[in-house]
Amino acid sequence: MQAVAEVTKAKKEENPMREILIDKVVINIGVGESGERHKKAVKLLEMLTGQKPAITYATQTIKNFGIRRGEAIGVKVTLRGEKAMKFLLDALKVKEFKLPARSINAGNFSFGIQEHIDLPGVDYDPDIGIFGMDVCVVLKRRGYRVAKRRRCRSKVGKRHRITKEETIEWLKSLGVEVV
Repeated sequence: MQAVAEVTKAKKEENPMREILIDKVVINIGVGESGERHKKAVKLLEMLTGQKPAITYATQTIKNFGIRRGEAIGVKVTLRGEKAMKFLLDALKVKEFKLPARSINAGNFSFGIQEHIDLPGVDYDPDIGIFGMDVCVVLKRRGYRVAKRRRCRSKVGKRHRITKEETIEWLKSLGVEVV
């Protein structure tokens, strides 16, 4: 009976549909104000990723913070494929390949970088200044498209979803220590 369990486990591991991949890496800089500092954040993200960032806007007015509804208060970029993996490894170097368990969920994890100059290969530019950023990573398996497609949309099965434990195992395969 135990031999049968080992064989099925070996088949599960070699099944290409069970392989965990990076869906996307989203980098967000919340500036909190529009104007010169916001333009510098746009310039910084474009320099770091090589892509044009999307601008995020305030959804409500908060008088205490001086924020009006519809005001540009942040920037974000979505990376996929090789760019996403390269940026993720650089960002994990900043965190010394250690992440707290509370920042890991089922199929995704997030962490923050205090200063962008900590990233490898990035030097301080007095014209830009120093910005912190949030890095959010979404994992997927092959076959997740069935939930996103327009025609014949259906749900991803419960056994095909990525669990928190599988996310932690994937991070350990990258050499990340979960604290």
